[in-house]
Amino acid sequence: MSIVSNVFLNPETGERYEDKKRYLWTFSLLYPYLPGLFVALAYLTGWPAWLWAFPVAFYGLVTMLDHITGEDTNNPPDWAVEQMQEDSFYRKVIYGAIPGLFVNVAIGAWAFSSGLFPVWALAGLVVSVGIVGVFGLNIGHELGHKKNDFERGLGKIADCVIGYGHFYIEHNKGHHRDVATPEDPASARLGENLYTFGLREIPGAARRAWRIEVERLQRKGSPVLSLENEIVQTTLMTAALWGGLTMAFGWLALPFLIGQGAIAWFHLTLANYVEHYGLLRQKQANGRYERCQPEHSWNTNHIFSNLILFHLQRHSDHHANPTRRYQSLREFENTPQLP
Repeated sequence: MSIVSNVFLNPETGERYEDKKRYLWTFSLLYPYLPGLFVALAYLTGWPAWLWAFPVAFYGLVTMLDHITGEDTNNPPDWAVEQMQEDSFYRKVIYGAIPGLFVNVAIGAWAFSSGLFPVWALAGLVVSVGIVGVFGLNIGHELGHKKNDFERGLGKIADCVIGYGHFYIEHNKGHHRDVATPEDPASARLGENLYTFGLREIPGAARRAWRIEVERLQRKGSPVLSLENEIVQTTLMTAALWGGLTMAFGWLALPFLIGQGAIAWFHLTLANYVEHYGLLRQKQANGRYERCQPEHSWNTNHIFSNLILFHLQRHSDHHANPTRRYQSLREFENTPQLP
């Protein structure tokens, strides 16, 4: 198996497969540091407008780059999927992005509390840090599905930056079970607008996560309010992080942290809204829903946005194979495609 090249070799047939996106994934390592870069530029140039540069780039430049770079419908063959799954390079990329999440929120807390920038510019800072926060949640999404405790632990750490630690339970044990059914608060209904969906999804997801965790602990005979409760664990992690930053930079850091968390939560709602909008699994005669199929998720193969989202938008394969790593997710034919 290739460990330093983007070319994988089938040892039985000699067939070669080239992963043309292998080294492009490293751009994601820079993503969490961009708001901090714009803070530095605002400070050095005296132009507070730099604090809005990241949202402008996120909403405008990414769309333009998707249009310019086009789509990638290439799928690795099955034998290459197995090799790519074992290639540690891809894991190191996603591990390497995690420290940036903490640098991002720490620089943001300092800048917000410093008194150096006007309120209108600080609003851009909050939005910028929140967008990176939901990027971190996407890292947590990728790692939370893995089978080993180390990666699941890293996933929880990534989730705690925005105070959304219950995502680990809600997504893995709730959404993947109930997706594309009326029972799933994270699946948008046909005709439902974004804001109505958000008012249903955010509290519904939290309630489902708590219910699932309580049921797990009760089956074990363990107390609900204890460190065995994974929601308690991640809540304490968030409290330690936010409390430490508030102690370091003053009380103004706290509304900043709450604000960036709210922005990140909203962007998660945006993602959930489009991923399964209007798609329903049919209920069978036995009262159970049919198995989740590729046609129950919206997909897109636009290259640039998939690179910064670790192939999140190859969503059908993710639901069919939740433990499959981002680099080897495949495109299915005849699935709903986002513009």
